[in-house]
Amino acid sequence: MIVDCHTHIDVSADEAALSEHYAAQQTVDVSIVLGRHEDKGADGNKKLGKYVERYRSRTVGFAAIDPTVDNIGVGHLRLLREKYGLEGAVLYCSRCGFHPAHSRAMRFYESALELAMPLFFHNTEPIPGGDAALEYSQPYQLDEVAREFPSLKIVIGAMGVPFVGQTLWMIAKHANGYADQTVRPSSVWQIYNMVVAANEYAVMDKLLFGSGYPLSTAGECIETLLGFLSLIHISAPTR
Repeated sequence: MIVDCHTHIDVSADEAALSEHYAAQQTVDVSIVLGRHEDKGADGNKKLGKYVERYRSRTVGFAAIDPTVDNIGVGHLRLLREKYGLEGAVLYCSRCGFHPAHSRAMRFYESALELAMPLFFHNTEPIPGGDAALEYSQPYQLDEVAREFPSLKIVIGAMGVPFVGQTLWMIAKHANGYADQTVRPSSVWQIYNMVVAANEYAVMDKLLFGSGYPLSTAGECIETLLGFLSLIHISAPTR
């Protein structure tokens, strides 16, 4: 099974635009649709849930949550799952301006853990605006979170670019840590070096495939990966 763990939609777009997402994802079996930073909050998550419900067999939704202002209780997260069909959550620490170990964020993680809800930290690509707090993008700041909640599934988005080295250390150190290897067909050399580095760290089994749609499609990304993976030897992890 091929899963695209990193796609987005504009929940306010018209039907034609939304159908383009579904059409672009026919190359894979399942797509995770991450709520956008612009759509965080009850209304945006509700609209995302409606889209995911329409294509339930092929999509999984992750609610966009800002734990510093949103409802972080177990009951609310259960509502997002049971009523809107959103199985995980995506956090934008740098854009929302909070440290990943903020006190309210830690309480949110407790709620997410109780429901076995995976978390996707979308802190870097695409390059955030000037008002984003880049210091909160650094993957090592998730170390405290991973230590405190060792059973909480944590995904570092887009390999934590530009802090790729920190991401590799994090997912090598923590059994509950994973990284989204979002492929950029226009940045083949960058992707190549990330994959080689991940192999050297013996964490290839901790990388998740992502297209970053609408920036790229799953088909384009798979073609890019196959193009250079055939040229290099990837050994089995030895951790």
